[in-house]
Amino acid sequence: MAYEGPMICIPGLKAGAAIVAADQYKFVKLNAARQVILCAATTDKPIGILQNAPVGSGDEVSVAVMGVSKVQGDANLAVGDSVGTSADGQAAAYTVADTTKYIVGQVVLDNSAAAGIATIAFDCSGARANIA
Repeated sequence: MAYEGPMICIPGLKAGAAIVAADQYKFVKLNAARQVILCAATTDKPIGILQNAPVGSGDEVSVAVMGVSKVQGDANLAVGDSVGTSADGQAAAYTVADTTKYIVGQVVLDNSAAAGIATIAFDCSGARANIA
């Protein structure tokens, strides 16, 4: 069963458009208005993982920037997989040689199926695309 450990969260953030309860444990980013929105491309740079379940725009959100967190998997993730965001904010496994993705974590407890909850150790605070 997926679990959480110590995390560092950003206080005082608000949900932007289209953030809903089903987005809990997905990768998010900040828009120009400093609102939290879902990562929507595999090349997005995540600020962290959404920890609570907001019901709409303007709701207060908790975003973990680094630590050990639950995360929704885009596919069945395996222990040791390097992960970044998928096109819908879920965690996806990528090779470290892929220079177009932000690899921000590693799976420490796998999920049992696509869209299942896994546990990752992650750090989005200094996320950068890999350099070949």
